[in-house]
Amino acid sequence: MAIVDRVKAICLKPKEEWDVIAGETTSTADLLKNYALPLAAIGAVASFIGASFIGVSVPFIGTIRAPVVSGLVAAAAHLALMLVAVYLLGMIIDALAPQFGAQKNKDQALKIAVYSFTPGWVAGVLRILPSLGILSLIAMGYGIYVMHLGLQQLMKPPKEKAATYTVVVVLCGVGLMIVLGLVVGAITAPAMLAAPGLR
Repeated sequence: MAIVDRVKAICLKPKEEWDVIAGETTSTADLLKNYALPLAAIGAVASFIGASFIGVSVPFIGTIRAPVVSGLVAAAAHLALMLVAVYLLGMIIDALAPQFGAQKNKDQALKIAVYSFTPGWVAGVLRILPSLGILSLIAMGYGIYVMHLGLQQLMKPPKEKAATYTVVVVLCGVGLMIVLGLVVGAITAPAMLAAPGLR
């Protein structure tokens, strides 16, 4: 299925699309390279353009822009963070399955992780205007709903445990993003400090 069709379907009619996804056989490499990478790149590129070329207006100071080198380093780190995060989240979904009476299945778990990020990745284009970046959080909230449907349809937990399964996965995902964010921050900090000051 073409990436644009999948994005539209998972965002507009997720319940029906999860039924289609459940029957697909997609390799991990293909899912990450041909779906996750291009979509995660939307937010990374938009953030780079927004931070380094458009900038943020600060009262009494003017417009602050990140140095281009720092912006590129941050964009590359953001992209790597997203790919690692969805892969690890897929592993977490699979590992937690027995605790909630769901079926263990690494392939299905990775599909849930990757496709649930779709609304947030698409909304990443809003980061081109730094002041609108916060709106992507709304899309991420919708992604939780998409994930909930996916967990029900692909991992098949008992109905009474599906909501709890979703909440635990989301909490693990938030913790994962915080830890990965700290690691990426530690890696990119030297490049940021070495770059010329903000202008």
